[in-house]
Amino acid sequence: MSEKKNPGTISMFALALPLCLEQGFRILVSSIDTVMLSGYDNAAVAAVGMTSQYAFFINILYNVVCVGTMIVLSQYIGAKKSKEELGNIAKASIIMVVSFSIIMSMVVIFGTGALLSCYTLEESVRNYAHEYFVIFCGYGSVFIAFNLMQGAVVRAYGYTKQILYATILANLINVLGNAISLYGWFGLPVFGLPGVAISSVIGNFFSCVFLACVIRRKKEIQFSVKNIFSVEKTYFKKILKIGIPTAGENLSYNVAQIVIMAMITTLGTAAMSAQVYTQTICRFVFVVAVGIGSATQIKTGFFVGSKNPDVAYRNLWLYQFCGTMTSMVLIVLINLGKGFIVPMFTKDPVIVGYVSSLLLYSCYIEFGRSLNLISIGGLKGAGDVGFPVGYGIFSMWCIMVLFSYILGIKMGLGLIGFWLAIGTDETTRGIVMLLRWKSKRWQTKALV
Repeated sequence: MSEKKNPGTISMFALALPLCLEQGFRILVSSIDTVMLSGYDNAAVAAVGMTSQYAFFINILYNVVCVGTMIVLSQYIGAKKSKEELGNIAKASIIMVVSFSIIMSMVVIFGTGALLSCYTLEESVRNYAHEYFVIFCGYGSVFIAFNLMQGAVVRAYGYTKQILYATILANLINVLGNAISLYGWFGLPVFGLPGVAISSVIGNFFSCVFLACVIRRKKEIQFSVKNIFSVEKTYFKKILKIGIPTAGENLSYNVAQIVIMAMITTLGTAAMSAQVYTQTICRFVFVVAVGIGSATQIKTGFFVGSKNPDVAYRNLWLYQFCGTMTSMVLIVLINLGKGFIVPMFTKDPVIVGYVSSLLLYSCYIEFGRSLNLISIGGLKGAGDVGFPVGYGIFSMWCIMVLFSYILGIKMGLGLIGFWLAIGTDETTRGIVMLLRWKSKRWQTKALV
């Protein structure tokens, strides 16, 4: 029998490190996927890039359930609720993600043709996009949903290392499948983009199987389909109360990013390329804030559930200090080594100049982003979702988007203006969230 533990007894380092590595590994494999596809056919790259935004929106739908499940479970575990109550949360989550995934599968399988008809595309890109999207997000939708849901449950119990292992397994299968599909390894025929989509589905399937084995082995994890349709509506409401606003915030942020990129396109191809390259480099910095923010959410949920809000209050300041310092050290190191790093992406002197300048301004963005992601993790873990989501949406559009236009376009600062606006949004939002934390109003928002 496995040793029982909970998020309160696990060190922050042990909880956050696998989450940081998981995010970093996802980014690395995503970059490898792009390189592999570019060597096969640029039309395939365009097709995957175009459909990825819709795949992301489908993930947001599933995360309505998964984020809510993780936060509610964290508080219930902290409150030492009965096995039946913990199991009911998992059952409610299973019902919702299975229902959503079946609906989305039907929509994708039968609606992708109509969706693509709205775009003016080369025939090769259209065919690639249809094949890839139907296989990956149509037939494979249930595995995406179940993978996210099982991961949320396992995280809530503090087993973040196992999530890392599942991610590595899925992505290694994905990369191997890509190589077989695109290069005909082991004497097999070249399957092309459909093979890439199938390898992603197979990777998600094996990740689901791995997480199912983890859940079965960890006896304290309550996860069963027995009497699944007897779950009370209360559990569904609690999950959706947290999940819907959080998903809405994520959706708003990504739409805002699309609007900003549309404005940047008016600056020319070099500016667009510089934006993409700089964001790619900076992703390896903000995985720290993302990982610590997720771990803070789990920890805070546990302490609030166990009626120890003062412990949660004190700990967040420590988590915030460590996360911000780590982020700043990383971005400074990247700036010191940018003469070596940037030429790895491009040799164009104009783009190199843009990226080198933007990396300097990234110090401002990453400082604010670390404040924002970690403090919001604490607030959401405590059940205080309405304020950070509401203010976040306001800040995204009234500071980030509006001032991107004012500084970047109207005042002629170009990319620098955009990055100043983004940094100001992240920093002011982070400060407001820390003030909210300091006010302790979140202590009235507990779910248990």
